[in-house]
Amino acid sequence: MTGVPRTSADEVAEAARILTGAGLVEAFGHVSARDGDGFLITSTRPLGAAGGEDVHRMDSQGKAPEDASDVPLETPMHAAVYAARDDVNAICRTHSPAAVRAGAEGEVPPLVHGLGGLAGEVAYSGRTDLVADEAAGREVAGDLGEANCLLIRGNGAIATGRNMAEAVVRARYLEERCLAGNGLEQEAGWRADLLGPRARWFEKETTRAFAWLRWRYGGDS
Repeated sequence: MTGVPRTSADEVAEAARILTGAGLVEAFGHVSARDGDGFLITSTRPLGAAGGEDVHRMDSQGKAPEDASDVPLETPMHAAVYAARDDVNAICRTHSPAAVRAGAEGEVPPLVHGLGGLAGEVAYSGRTDLVADEAAGREVAGDLGEANCLLIRGNGAIATGRNMAEAVVRARYLEERCLAGNGLEQEAGWRADLLGPRARWFEKETTRAFAWLRWRYGGDS
C-alpha cells in the first residue's frame, strides 16, 4: 500500500508505554501499526517496559515469526481490521476502567463535551470471548465498520487511527467520553449541529494531545 505512514518498532513501543502510563492498559492490551503488507505488534511482555525488541512483525494474515512465542492471542483482530480498513494504520487495544464499564453496560455513552469527541465515531460489539481466530477477527472488524473506536462487551475497547498518534489520542479520549457520559441517557448528548462546529478543531487538538501524552507518559523503556 502506498502513502502509508511508516511506524517503527520503537514508536509502537513508545505508544505502549504511553497507554500504560495513562492507565489505559495493565497486564492486558496491545498496540500495532501497519507495516507494508503486514503489521508490527507488541508482545505479551509488560507494555510499560516495552522497547523496540518487544515488537514483532506479522504478515498480512497475522502469522508470527517462527521463533515468536509471546504474540498476543488477539493478533487476528488486528489482521482483520487492517484487511477491512485501508484507512486504519494503527490500533490500540485497551482495557481502561470507564470503557470496560461502558462495554459491560451494552451501549455507547453519549458525547457530552468537546474533548470526548476526539475519540471519533464509537461503535459497539456484543462479543465477550477473546478475538483469537480469523472468524472472530472478521466479526469484530464488521462490528467496527467505519467507526474509529469499538467498545467490546465486558472486554475493553479498540481505538484506530490513520497514524499512531491519532490511535493513542482516540484511546485516551474514548476513556474521557465514557467517564463523562457514564449514567447519562443518549438524549443528554450533543446534537449533530453542536458537534459540527466543535469538530473543526479536532485535528489540531489531536496533535496537541499527543504531544502532551508523549511528554507525560512516553519516557524511555
